[in-house]
Amino acid sequence: MKTLFLTNRVPFPPNSGYPIVVYNTIKGLVKLGVDVTLFSINTNKHRIDTDDIYDPVFEHIKFYSFNVDTEVNIWGAVLNIFSDQSYNVSRFFDEEAARLLEDILKENEFDIIQFEGLFVVPYLDVVKANSNAKVIYRAHNIEFEVWERIAMREQFTPRRKYLQFLARRLKHYETEQINRFHQVFAISEPDRQSIVRFGCETALDVFPVALDFEKYVTKPSSVGFPTLFHLGAMDWRPNKEGLEWFLDEIWPDIEKLNSELRFYIAGKNMQREFFEYDSENLVVEGEIFDAVEFMNSKSIMIVPLLSASGMRVKIIEGMAMRKCIIATSMAAEGIMCEHGKDILIADTADEFYRSILQCITNPKKWHEIGDNARKTVERDHDINVISVRMLKVYEKLISV
Repeated sequence: MKTLFLTNRVPFPPNSGYPIVVYNTIKGLVKLGVDVTLFSINTNKHRIDTDDIYDPVFEHIKFYSFNVDTEVNIWGAVLNIFSDQSYNVSRFFDEEAARLLEDILKENEFDIIQFEGLFVVPYLDVVKANSNAKVIYRAHNIEFEVWERIAMREQFTPRRKYLQFLARRLKHYETEQINRFHQVFAISEPDRQSIVRFGCETALDVFPVALDFEKYVTKPSSVGFPTLFHLGAMDWRPNKEGLEWFLDEIWPDIEKLNSELRFYIAGKNMQREFFEYDSENLVVEGEIFDAVEFMNSKSIMIVPLLSASGMRVKIIEGMAMRKCIIATSMAAEGIMCEHGKDILIADTADEFYRSILQCITNPKKWHEIGDNARKTVERDHDINVISVRMLKVYEKLISV
């Protein structure tokens, strides 16, 4: 079976949510003998020097990429207001990239072509004009819902109005495109329900984040206690606003609980203002080399998201590392977890305070939650199980 994956960024190395999802999907299918070709938009924001990719999965696929400048341009944004396109999406389309993709399609005959996320959907017309393959849309989240939630929290009226405008454009595009595919994959059950509500009439299945658990080996002797940590890309607005809320509204009281308590903050593109919070008890590390090793050395994971959609990959990874995770309902959305058993849910400052207090005064509690978390993700997110199920969907599609 020959498959082509279209991605809006190069998924090597798999060091954040989107790349991890794509990488593990490809890794699992390659292991099952699927012939995989990858075509990636290589953006300025996430630019990868493709000559420096050294990865065993990379060695088993055919790879093409095209550099596209997706940076927000003030004049482009203004002119877009007078068009009928979503500015969020249209920035990822490039005529030369489309021609390269057309050449790939003319030289190869694919059975399945999978679009990983909304931002590569502008290339659907190129695919349909040059291939008879079955096309699949993988919804990594509901994009317009993310922007609706961000707009809802914006207090500066002109900015809120513009964010609402972007969300409306995204919603129109997202709902308009969904039925042009032979199959849709949602990443969580809540997302599946949202896709149904906005009119999906095509085949629809849930394929959550898949993990290779051989990578997530815990070393209990290396875990520091009492330690809190937050890990996430800080150029993603929901991460930034959630962490700011936690640091301003919750951390000052938490810091007083125990003089030995440490809070570590790490992630790519750490904004300058976060380094101003740095203190004896709060360590801002910025980008780290090894996320698994970083998580292994800490005890309690804090995820204070206030606006998001999809499934938080870092929570799944934290659960795989047997971490006790304290997260908002929004952050845990779509994960089959249970408050008090394999995660702690906190939506207010008081709930975060009480959950953290409970964990640092009763170490047995966070150990139990961490152990249960590992069992949960092994049940729901095993790369081998998910890959076999995805391949069966492929086989069913091409048999019709």
